[in-house]
Amino acid sequence: MTAHLGIVQAGPGLSLQDLGRPGFRAQGLTIGGAADPVALYEGAALLGQPADTAAIEMAGSGGAFRASGDIRIALTGAEMAANIDGDPLIWNASHLLPAGATLTIGGARNGSYGYLHVGGGFDTPPQMGSRSSHLSAGLGRALQDEDSLPLGQDGAGQVGMTLTPVTRFGGGAVRVVSSMQTTSFSQDTRDRFCQTQFARDARANRMGVRMDQPGEGFATEGQLTIVSEVIVPGDIQITGDGAPFVLMYECQTTGGYPRIGTVIPCDLPRVAQAQMGATIRFEFVEMAEAIALQTRFLSELKSLPSKVMPLVRDPANIRDLLGYQLISGAVSAQANPFEEEN
Repeated sequence: MTAHLGIVQAGPGLSLQDLGRPGFRAQGLTIGGAADPVALYEGAALLGQPADTAAIEMAGSGGAFRASGDIRIALTGAEMAANIDGDPLIWNASHLLPAGATLTIGGARNGSYGYLHVGGGFDTPPQMGSRSSHLSAGLGRALQDEDSLPLGQDGAGQVGMTLTPVTRFGGGAVRVVSSMQTTSFSQDTRDRFCQTQFARDARANRMGVRMDQPGEGFATEGQLTIVSEVIVPGDIQITGDGAPFVLMYECQTTGGYPRIGTVIPCDLPRVAQAQMGATIRFEFVEMAEAIALQTRFLSELKSLPSKVMPLVRDPANIRDLLGYQLISGAVSAQANPFEEEN
């Protein structure tokens, strides 16, 4: 009998996501997929399954979930308060969710997108080769209360495993390469762009993230005459009010705003996971360096399974603590351990 994961209470931004749908840009569809694909690789490593296995993406907060059978789960991405029937869970780790128990996931503490993975993945029907919901294109939908998601066959494996997350939280330096209109901006404007400490604006979603900045905005001569052309995730468009927008995986396929640069793929998760108000600074790198950085990043993702380790559990949170052999042998409470026995 196929197990299901039921959604008892859905947070405001729950959707099913995998690594997306490559190959449909000519038909007007961007790749979509997880806002933070690194989290999919981490969850896959914790559960010992392929990285393109779909997971539940939770934007800002989670919800409450209940499984029809014992299942393995893993929690990655933005850390959120989580517990099973009141017992707290460690983030970036795998756990057993017993049948009928309630998994509750709260608000994000240090990022924007958290991910709930299940052993075997979600066995929903693929659309155009992916189980991802591409909400801006009308593929799939946001998850709701009382949804019941069928689970794939879990090949079995360990729980109680953990992984140090790839560094990408809290904003910081984001590296970019030149784009189609970079040289249309004056050198002074580009220098000011790189010297500006931006703050992640509240206006952000799976299509793009607006950057707020002190002082005047950015502009280039002739920006109103730019012909609409192909755009990609990571492009930094300068809108009419002078604010930069970093395009994300559900962005449109064409656009006419000038692009001052493009975030390299390995740094795009840092933009996605920046919480509102987090400080971001952009710095240009040459294409050769960007390729080297991306190659190193992909190698790091592939090595994640080798970095999984057993989770050291807190005895205060172990339900069956008395079932463990904590003491072997006995000693006298009166004997002096420094004196030899006769």
